[in-house]
Amino acid sequence: MVKIWFVLIAFLGGILGGIQAPVNSQLGKKIGSLEASFVSFFIGTLFLLLLTTFFGKGNLMQLPHVPKWQLVGGFLGACFVTFVIMAVPKIGVALTIISLIIGQMIVSMVIDHFGLFGSAKIAVNYQRLLGVAMMLVALVLIYRGTVVVK
Repeated sequence: MVKIWFVLIAFLGGILGGIQAPVNSQLGKKIGSLEASFVSFFIGTLFLLLLTTFFGKGNLMQLPHVPKWQLVGGFLGACFVTFVIMAVPKIGVALTIISLIIGQMIVSMVIDHFGLFGSAKIAVNYQRLLGVAMMLVALVLIYRGTVVVK
């Protein structure tokens, strides 16, 4: 039963990401894509600073002792947000989101299969491949159904 709560939390994260994409895109139209990414991360940093200050239970003093590759997440997140801000005005929210989800699914299945970055090994099998294939079909259908109305 605990597992379903994490599925729901991830689902909520997907909803928030789906809302974030057009919000950041509109900001990008007004101030520029890189600038919008900066503002997004700056506001997110302030929010996380507050959460960490009042609710954090970890130990930031261990930061100098973590493997340096574990610090690349901020860079990857900044690229992710910037690419979304750049794509949404050109191809729309739905096509952007399905494209990034498929990219995430493919790389995550590789990570699972080989147990990369300390994750559990979960072998690629026909059900997982069929799931990605269905997502690719969805991508094609959404792509073909995308007509920009201005």
